[in-house]
Amino acid sequence: MKNKAALIATLAVGLTTSARLWAGQGGPKKRSAEQSKRASGETYLDSAQEANRPALQRRDGRYQLQPGDSFNISFPFTPEFNQADVPVQPDGYATLQGLGEVPAAGKTLPELQELVQTAYSKIVSPQAITVELKNFEKPYFLVGGEVERPGKFDLRGDTTVTQAVAIAGGFRDTAKHSQVLLFRRVSDQWMEAKKLDLKKMLKAGNLSEDLHLRPGDMIYVPKNAISKIRPYLPVPSVGTTLSPPLY
Repeated sequence: MKNKAALIATLAVGLTTSARLWAGQGGPKKRSAEQSKRASGETYLDSAQEANRPALQRRDGRYQLQPGDSFNISFPFTPEFNQADVPVQPDGYATLQGLGEVPAAGKTLPELQELVQTAYSKIVSPQAITVELKNFEKPYFLVGGEVERPGKFDLRGDTTVTQAVAIAGGFRDTAKHSQVLLFRRVSDQWMEAKKLDLKKMLKAGNLSEDLHLRPGDMIYVPKNAISKIRPYLPVPSVGTTLSPPLY
């Protein structure tokens, strides 16, 4: 009896420990979720990897200067320092009178103005220096893949993905309308990708999920399955008649 009681107690402790471990691992629901992630091809990160992954921050909505842009600088009290059409060089620097080179690429206009005011405060009395953008790259979007006229287009006003495809000449017969990709840069190191089913939207006449473009967005239309095997389809030989047999 003592041996039987000890055996029962050991089994109870073992079952309790197993249940606690199972609960700590999240039980069957968590395991099935992780398995489904792996089956769908999603990358699974443990808690440590998730904590170390950089957050995807939205970029500043203000325009950031780029190489090839230019700006004007105005000094209200010392006009001899006024400078017109100062270019941002290919390396991202701009040369200022009396100061030399300063980093300009990647800065918004308020940031550049603050930089110029701080730099010139060492050689001129404090004053309300103003910086005005002269030449800059116009907002644009890109369309590639299976459209009639792939390329770079000016973003003029509010434009959606379906409108952008229409501007690019529309879909080719080889286009896969159900898997259109929208790429959007969210930081200097990260780009976000969104898959859109334009075929479903257009067929249903519901464009509520038709995304609005932002400057620099890129749309890519992949090929459909038929277009991938079309080069291997048999071609009728020259002189083949398509008339029905005479009998």
